[in-house]
Amino acid sequence: MTLQQQALKVAISQLGQKENPLGSNWGKPVQDYLKSVGINFPASWCMAFVYWCFNQTGKPNPLIKTGGVLNAWNTADKKYRVVGDPQPGDIFIMNFGKGLGHTGIVEKVDANFVYTIDGNTNDSGSREGIEVCRKQRPRARIVGYLRYL
Repeated sequence: MTLQQQALKVAISQLGQKENPLGSNWGKPVQDYLKSVGINFPASWCMAFVYWCFNQTGKPNPLIKTGGVLNAWNTADKKYRVVGDPQPGDIFIMNFGKGLGHTGIVEKVDANFVYTIDGNTNDSGSREGIEVCRKQRPRARIVGYLRYL
């Protein structure tokens, strides 16, 4: 099993995990996700969730240690950046402008959508949600993918 497949398996195990209290960007296990990237206060946690999932595989974690989605994308070695052809286990990157992004791990793909496991989202797909959820995201909204095999 590849590193990415293992990280996806970890992400799936976290489905339904929520902030406590809701809307706080805090509480167990969110604190653990944030702590994995060195953040010890309530903060947006989607990138920290992805980093934490890769940490849990027991293999060396090749990701940039950051809680910033766009920082992870912009500072990753170009050999890890993929613009098309998403695969399960890839890390998707969305850019909403003004330094705001969102990320998660690709579970499966079809011609129009990427199906993902995201932290810090909700049923409506917010980039500032309360839990770990499965999402369906239009491929056209995604800037690119990070692929660490």
